Amino acid sequence: MHIARTGRGVAASAAATAALVAAALATTSQAGVTLAAPAAVPHTKAVPAIAGHTLVHGVASPLSSEQCQAKWHINCYNPLQYRTAYNLNPLYRKGITGKGRTIVIVDSFGSPTVQHDLDVYSRQFGLPSTKVKVVKWGHVPAFDPKNSDMTGWAGETTLDVEMAHAVAPGAKIVLVETAVSETEGTTGLPEMMSAEKHLIDQGVGDVITQSFGATENTFPGFNRGDFSSIKKLRYAFQAANRKHVTVLASSGDGGATDMKADGKHYYDKRVNSWPSSDPLVTSIGGTQLHLNDKGDRVKPDSVYNDYGAGGGGQSHVFTRPGFQDGVKNIVGTRRGTPDVSMAAAVNGGAWIYSSYDPTATGWDVTGGTSEASPLFSGIIALADQAAGHRLGNINAALYNLAKHRNTGVVDVNDGTNNSYEGVTGYKAVKGYDMATGVGTVDALHFVNALAAASHHS
Repeated sequence: MHIARTGRGVAASAAATAALVAAALATTSQAGVTLAAPAAVPHTKAVPAIAGHTLVHGVASPLSSEQCQAKWHINCYNPLQYRTAYNLNPLYRKGITGKGRTIVIVDSFGSPTVQHDLDVYSRQFGLPSTKVKVVKWGHVPAFDPKNSDMTGWAGETTLDVEMAHAVAPGAKIVLVETAVSETEGTTGLPEMMSAEKHLIDQGVGDVITQSFGATENTFPGFNRGDFSSIKKLRYAFQAANRKHVTVLASSGDGGATDMKADGKHYYDKRVNSWPSSDPLVTSIGGTQLHLNDKGDRVKPDSVYNDYGAGGGGQSHVFTRPGFQDGVKNIVGTRRGTPDVSMAAAVNGGAWIYSSYDPTATGWDVTGGTSEASPLFSGIIALADQAAGHRLGNINAALYNLAKHRNTGVVDVNDGTNNSYEGVTGYKAVKGYDMATGVGTVDALHFVNALAAASHHS
């Protein structure tokens, strides 16, 4: 999730904050965006969760939070701060870096500069880099930096790769770049699912992160109560479940609502998005971190709600899965999202480096649940290594760990909420809620507890 991206908005380094915010609000779009087809053909389009949200773009070098506050009135964080905030450093000292594990990232089009950008990012913060293995699925067209769809996905690709690497520097990264075509009313999603299924069948990948989605209501047949257009896309997740591959997805950036099929307007009611709403997927929501320059918390995490809000609520397609029976007083008879949350607020966004757009090469401050999902994919890679095997579907273990103390599940309960665009959302309260799920994680304890839980499952 970017705000006011150069070339699509206002350049942060050259504009007043008021202009930035105005541009940001004018260009905001969230995970689960869908765009309408001509002639009113039912048309569901997977759009990157990052689309339309960059507050700071093309800066020569990363700044401290104090400098970001002075310049843009936001906090901005680097991976070294995240490592402290999520208590990752003790794991690294024990050799738990994700070594021997593979994170699969799925994005349409990809980025032609992803390896170079990761190398620059890693060098800036003293991290070892890693080779990104790129798999092209279908006829992926040549990258055009003037094509806003392509640059949107390139931004998402950059964010996904750099955030996953920030948390699991020893893990291998496989980036699947998919072609995009319209298939039976859905655009992009069939290619993504077939690519995921292929890699799962080939034994490639221990965890898959998906920073994209589409509002359930926009799928063909939804208004008639026919959910087959979603359910026939689940085959990749069913294969992942069989092969013990963990599947994650961003919960969205529209709070309790999300985009209509025109890609410009929000529903005036509570809606949810797929694949985050799928019970075979772990839905990753968003928090706002409050850190000092060392990465220590100055106050507890809040719900992400600034230039977007952490997606959450009841699915209108899926009923409550067994792993949520313990929170049925919250989710009712439906699948509730998110399951767990990571950093996503733009005020408290992450520095990333990109050069795919030659007119705006440099450092960006980025947020959204499109950041949270790859961050959590790194956590899963660490836990896979600690366990010595794939954890697979973690949802049952996650909810079980949340019932116990000292498991690394950290409740987010400060009373903030994910109300957005006039639609009342959900408050962060004690225990599970549809603002942040079970909360967030202290990685040192969570990784070890999740690995141990997998031995008993």
